[in-house]
Amino acid sequence: MNDIIIILTGILGATLTFYVSKRLNQGAVRASALLSLLVGLFFYVFPNLLNDYLTKNIQIVFIGASFIGMVSSKNGSYTRLIVAGSIFSVIYINKSSFFDGYGGAIGTLALIALLASMTFSDAFSSSPKIAHAIVRVRKKIFNQKK
Repeated sequence: MNDIIIILTGILGATLTFYVSKRLNQGAVRASALLSLLVGLFFYVFPNLLNDYLTKNIQIVFIGASFIGMVSSKNGSYTRLIVAGSIFSVIYINKSSFFDGYGGAIGTLALIALLASMTFSDAFSSSPKIAHAIVRVRKKIFNQKK
């Protein structure tokens, strides 16, 4: 049950950040900061509402998933956000403790989840060839014109 709540948190973090950024015209950074602050304050005020695992990890997963919503603010779709938030959460749940203490892990997980969701959506859209999807993702990353 804890894993399902973590996955739902990842989906909500990505989609709500995108929604507040794009639909409410708050900008990506403001949307992420505002929503992350609200989630953090909620668990600060109500620390015993859920078990210790969820109280600690919901905040981290929400902030990491909000990075996905920030990056997706220009050309995102809710389907891609749901997939990316889910991938982020699953990777977070299964991450190794090898990298504990090193900075940048949450941002790196968000990048991996976003790239994976872009590849999946491109692979199953107009052209079913994986190689074509990888080329399109590479062009998007490096802003190549052709």
